[in-house]
This record gives sequence, C-alpha cells and structure tokens, in this order.
Amino acid sequence: MKKLGSLEEKISQIFEKKLVDEILSFAEVVNIKEGEVVMDYGKKVRFMPIVISGTLRVMRKDDEGHEIILYYLSDNESCAMAYACCMEAKLSEVKAIAEDNVELIKIPHEKLDEWLVKYPSWKSYVFSSFTQRFNELLKSLESVAFQKLDERLVNYLKNKTKVSGKTSIQLSHNQIAEEMGTSRVVISRLLKQLENNHKLVLYRNEIKLLSAFND
Repeated sequence: MKKLGSLEEKISQIFEKKLVDEILSFAEVVNIKEGEVVMDYGKKVRFMPIVISGTLRVMRKDDEGHEIILYYLSDNESCAMAYACCMEAKLSEVKAIAEDNVELIKIPHEKLDEWLVKYPSWKSYVFSSFTQRFNELLKSLESVAFQKLDERLVNYLKNKTKVSGKTSIQLSHNQIAEEMGTSRVVISRLLKQLENNHKLVLYRNEIKLLSAFND
C-alpha cells in the first residue's frame, strides 16, 4: 500500500489510533487523475472512498439518461451511497468523477461492518457522512423544485469555484447543461446575460468569474 507522510496525521484527526493503524494496514491509497471515473452506474462497489485531497463529483442518472449533480466530496469526506451499496451488495446507482487530481483511501467492503461495531469514531464518521450527504441532497432537491434556472446556474458556478479554489472554470456550455439537466442553448443564453452584466467573461470552454459575480 502506498503511504504518504501526511496521511496518518490527516486521518488521525478523525479516527482513534487503533483504527488509524487498521486503515494503514488494510486500506489502499490511490491517485485518480482529473476526469477519471471512480464509481460508475451499474457496477459493483467493492470499497468506500475517503477523499484525502482533491474533489469528487457525484452524479445520478434518470431513466432517460439525464444526469444531475448530487454533491461534491472533498477533504476527509466520503460517499454515503458507496457505503450503502457495499453493505447491501447493490450495484452502484451513482457515478463519481474526479473534478481534479484526487488522492483517496479505498476502504475495503469487508471492513465496513466490522469497524462499525468495533470503533466508535468509525460509527460517528459514517453516521455523520449520511447526515451531511442527506442534507446536501435536500438542498439539491430544493434548488430544482424552487429556484429559477438562472439562480441555479449562479449557485452551480459558485460551487464549482468553491471546490476548485479557482475563479476560472474549464467547462463547455454543453457540459454545464448536462450536469444541470437542461439544454445547451438555455445555458448559453443565461451565461451571455451574466457576461453582459459584467459578472463573468466567456472564453472557449472556459468561464472566468469576475469580482462582481458575488455581489
């Protein structure tokens, strides 16, 4: 297993010493390149990911093939959906994609139930992850149900810059439309309105947010 000097220190902030030792012994640390798929629809989930650095984007697809973002995972966060699939031996109903270069820990599925009983810090972490992801799903649902599309687009762009820490977003209008579950034409029109209002600048497959964007 690959170990980084800062890994033990990082997970020690969350878990008790004996659990940290087990994670270092049984889990695998992997590096995922930007754009790579970590989990995919209909595939078996044999591990629970814990993000050490970088960001994962978790998506869900409807019966017609339209995708929508459920939530993002960043430092020390994990995917509750992956845990549920592992525990129930279900095929994945979500896709997780690396937003940038990601380092994560793969917790093997056979350890999930054992650690839940054995370590209070693991139980607390798992339950906290479920609560956090549930709250994020509620926010996503509220956004779709109650916000206008232009408001959703602004929040989408804010979330993108928040997780990346950059004011420039490397995405095409079509990619944004797919992630938001709408059409490219509509997204292009709304982005042009924001540019005309001096909130952002549009380039080819890139959007640069200006300081006035957050006003």
